[in-house]
Amino acid sequence: MKSTQTRSQKTRENLLAAAGEIFAEMGFREATIAAICGKAGVNIAAVNYHFGSKENLYRESWKHAFQQSIQAHPPDGGIAADALPEERLGGQIVALIHRMADKKNREIWFIHREISNPTGLLGKSFRDIIGRLHAETAKAIRDLLGPQVTEQEALFCEVYIVSQCVNPMVVPHKLAVSREKRDNLWHIVDIEAYAEHVVTVSLAGIRAIRKRAETRKQPQGNILT
Repeated sequence: MKSTQTRSQKTRENLLAAAGEIFAEMGFREATIAAICGKAGVNIAAVNYHFGSKENLYRESWKHAFQQSIQAHPPDGGIAADALPEERLGGQIVALIHRMADKKNREIWFIHREISNPTGLLGKSFRDIIGRLHAETAKAIRDLLGPQVTEQEALFCEVYIVSQCVNPMVVPHKLAVSREKRDNLWHIVDIEAYAEHVVTVSLAGIRAIRKRAETRKQPQGNILT
């Protein structure tokens, strides 16, 4: 019984690995179950047994790719949960940049395939899983900004910081998917130096916005005479 369960689990893992590679390479519509099963070295019936459908295999293979990415680049960057907010945010920024820059990270290829040729199959999974990571980053940013900033100011900071982590790293992936050629567009070689730069600029910006909010003249209430 144990050997049967082990073989079944191995088959499932092989399917997830093969599907992640082929879906990332070809997209959902162009990829075939036959190609995935051939790469995994399993019978076509295994997809229905383990996942029920091509659509569910697609969702699960993205989750699998995401988990592999998270294992390689823990979202906290190795910083303890009780560390200072500056350290927590810095760790999250460095981890996100490295995750986005990792050429082996297939989760990013999935997302670009969805952008260029949407299936609608990853919407809920993406919102649920990525949303949890975003909440941690938002908390660290808001802890640093203090209570005086407006919701809009906090949102702008979140958008700016995440964009600096994602956009320069993702553009090369996007160009690769579209087969578009652009020489040296945001070609960042020294990832460590770039991550340090983003942390430095982000923390300096947060300090400036917090100072502005704390020194902002508070509106006076109506005085009855």
